[in-house]
Amino acid sequence: MQRPVKRRVPWPIRSLLLLCLLGGFLWWGNTALQVTSFAPTFSDLPDGFDGCRVVVLGDLHTAYFGEDNERLLEAVRAQEPEYIFFTGDLLDAFKSIPPDYAGQIGAQLSAIAPTYYVTGNHEWAIGDVPALKAALTSSGVTVLSNTWVPLERNGDTIFLAGIDDPNGYADQTTPEELAAELYAACGDPFWILLAHRNDRFADQYSLLGADLVVSGHAHGGIIRLPFTDGLLSTDRTFFPAYTAGLYEAHGSALFVTRGLGITQHIPRLFNRPEVAVLTLHRA
Repeated sequence: MQRPVKRRVPWPIRSLLLLCLLGGFLWWGNTALQVTSFAPTFSDLPDGFDGCRVVVLGDLHTAYFGEDNERLLEAVRAQEPEYIFFTGDLLDAFKSIPPDYAGQIGAQLSAIAPTYYVTGNHEWAIGDVPALKAALTSSGVTVLSNTWVPLERNGDTIFLAGIDDPNGYADQTTPEELAAELYAACGDPFWILLAHRNDRFADQYSLLGADLVVSGHAHGGIIRLPFTDGLLSTDRTFFPAYTAGLYEAHGSALFVTRGLGITQHIPRLFNRPEVAVLTLHRA
C-alpha cells in the first residue's frame, strides 16, 4: 500500500507567515496598553495621603491610542486617579504634530483628575515651548516649570515640584536651587519631584532630598529581556539603569514609567505601552 505523499508548505509561504506573525506581535506590543500597579511606602508620608492613587504617564510622542486617544483615556479613567502626573515628551520632534494635539489631550486628562506636567527633551527640540505651555495651561493642566505647588488631601499637605528638561533655557532655575527654595519656604515637607530624565537620578536628583522622584525618558529600556533593566537606552547605550519601576538611592525613591509611544521608528519589544498607577502608602 502506497503511503500518501506529505506536501510541505513552500519556504516562501512559511517565511511570509512568519513575517506576518512577527509583524502582528510587534503591532500588538506597541499598541496594546498595559496597566501596571505599584505601592511605594514612606515612613514620613502624611496620614492624609495614605492610599492616594496617582496615574503616571510619559513619552506619548504624539501617538494615538484609539480615535482621539479614547483607549488611553478609558484606561486612565478606569484607575480612578486622584492625580495624573505627565513626565514629558508629550510631543515628538521627528513627527508631524496634529493641530492642538497638546491642548486636546491636556483637556481630556484634566477632565479626569488634576493633571501636572513637566517638559521633556523633545518639546525643547521642537521649539516654541512657551506656546506649548500656554496651550496646556489653557486646557486645565498645571505646568510645573522649575516651581512647586501644594497638594492637599484629608487635611494634610505635601508638595509637588517639577523641573524643565535640561535642554531648556541656559539660565533656568537648577534642581538644586529649586530644592533650596522649597526648603526655605516650606521647612522639611514630604515632597515629590517630577523630572523627565531617569538617567539623572543617581548622581543628581536623588541628592536633592525629595521623598519621591517621578521620571520617564527611558522607554523601559526599549527592549526588555529577562534579568535585564532594559536592553537599550534612548541614547543607544546597552543595559541602562533605572528604566522601569521603583528604585532607591541616597534615601530618595524613584519611579520610572515605561511610557507610551515610540520615536524614530524604533519599536518596543516585550515592553508594552504603560499606564502606571502609584498608590502611596504610609509605613
